Amino acid sequence: MKIPCYDCNTETELEVGFEVINFVCPKCHSLYARDDEGKFRRKNKYKSEENDAPLAIGDIGFLKGSNYKVTGILFKSAQSYKWTEFILQNDKKEFIYLSLSQGHWILLTEMEETFNVKSHPLVLEHDGKDYDIYDYSNTQIINAEGFFDFELPQNTIIHVVEYIRPPYMISIESLHKVDTAFYGEYIKKEDIRKAFKKVFLPYKFGVNIIQPSMFDLRNTAIIFCFIALLIIISNWLIYRDQPEQNVFSKSIRFSEFDNKEITSEAFVLKGGSAPMTIKVSSDVDNSWANLNIALINEDNGDEIYANKDIEYYHGYSEGESWIEGSQSEKFNICGVKAGKYHLLITPMKAPEDVNNAEMRVNVIWNQSSSRNVWLVIIGMVAIYFIIRFFKMSFERDRWADSSYSRYQD
Repeated sequence: MKIPCYDCNTETELEVGFEVINFVCPKCHSLYARDDEGKFRRKNKYKSEENDAPLAIGDIGFLKGSNYKVTGILFKSAQSYKWTEFILQNDKKEFIYLSLSQGHWILLTEMEETFNVKSHPLVLEHDGKDYDIYDYSNTQIINAEGFFDFELPQNTIIHVVEYIRPPYMISIESLHKVDTAFYGEYIKKEDIRKAFKKVFLPYKFGVNIIQPSMFDLRNTAIIFCFIALLIIISNWLIYRDQPEQNVFSKSIRFSEFDNKEITSEAFVLKGGSAPMTIKVSSDVDNSWANLNIALINEDNGDEIYANKDIEYYHGYSEGESWIEGSQSEKFNICGVKAGKYHLLITPMKAPEDVNNAEMRVNVIWNQSSSRNVWLVIIGMVAIYFIIRFFKMSFERDRWADSSYSRYQD
């Protein structure tokens, strides 16, 4: 079909699979209607400057398993909110609609099902699922381009009621007491880019009313609970029959070994990896002592070193007693595997400390502890609440323009 525009002397040609009732020139936006003789007569002209669309009349994109051609474009407005709708048809004469707002895309198809939404019910049921009312508005077509199989309303209000269940929605349009329902689903920008090659798409900003969230709190909670249970069971299975093993326990006199290395007897560890806990104490008094310990793997020569200071100070100043430090410390060498080992232990004390006589060292492998298990679980709980915070922020932005927001302060 070829239709000339008498206002700007432009001819628009496009093969369409429907009877054209209205035509709007893509260049000057003059509106034409078919008369009784089948000829197109100029009726009016859209004055709105809103005509910036990434797709043009005649563009073809592969969507829903078929090639669809853009036959019409509508520019709509509701109060201060504006969006663009593209009407597309394939070779089977099937229509789909693409809605574009703030760089977000929604694909809509007309529904056979009808809904009574005159009273704006809060919930709409479809296929056994509930859709929540988002808002209702009075909409106008402020500009248009292309070929249409219906009469474009002029200065007429279209009442629209929207229900959402992200990433899906139901939109009911009421015009001249006739209701038409459309079922919509959110389409990723990448999918539109694949469908329409070499088309520049607008940047996406804000949160769309049916844009899917990156996070699913319910699934995240289930996954984290499953992981926590798996960790607890695994930890119990690995260590249930693994005995605690005291590999070194001795009081070391500084008169014999101050700053001198002690070699322990060799010991064999059997079972899964477990922490080696070192408990050290000394009678320091307003002084310090130090323990340097090395764990030597006799099978492969690997060495692990650890060092710990024991400091204990006390006194009285400005009318108050004070204490700093402790006469005992405990620390771990984590993840010690099975194998044959020995320890190199070097005790040390402050040279001026003549009262401290000894250091007591006790080394235990596989001492019962759920510390790492609970650290992981606490970490997952923290991550869950962080995700929950971002999810709530996302939903608050989604419902920001709705009169039915559940997130209003």
